[in-house]
Amino acid sequence: MRTYEDSFSGARIYPGKGKLYVRGDSKIFRFFNGKSESLFLQRKNPRRISWTVLYRRQHRKGISEEVAKKRTRRAVKSQRAIVGASLDVIKERRSMRPEARSAARLAAVKEAKEKKQADQAAKKAEKAKNAAQAAKGAGGRIVGKQGAKGAPVKVAAKSR
Repeated sequence: MRTYEDSFSGARIYPGKGKLYVRGDSKIFRFFNGKSESLFLQRKNPRRISWTVLYRRQHRKGISEEVAKKRTRRAVKSQRAIVGASLDVIKERRSMRPEARSAARLAAVKEAKEKKQADQAAKKAEKAKNAAQAAKGAGGRIVGKQGAKGAPVKVAAKSR
């Protein structure tokens, strides 16, 4: 059985009941009774008329019987390991005293600085060694960047 919905009030219209209204632009409107048709033609807003479905939906009327109050789900916090640290390491660090933690951090920073300085010193020594070898191999001649890359030597012009 085909049922329709009232264009104004939202009520259900069963077969053999209601009115059909066709506007000039060929849009079809169905009304349950003359009351809803009259209010529609007066251009009344169905959200402001208390007995319409739209009003009841907007003002949350009659939904308490149908649906029980939704339960809100609380997010459960859980600890997980992250890349580079297992769960027991994280818990251990969390339970550490602040003084111990700051001391460990300072030691780690100091170690990192020393490592960086050692790396820089090694790099400097390597650079000096390479420069000495280049000077020795070139016979004291200054070689430009292009020459070092293996570019052909420019030939001097013999005539004008």
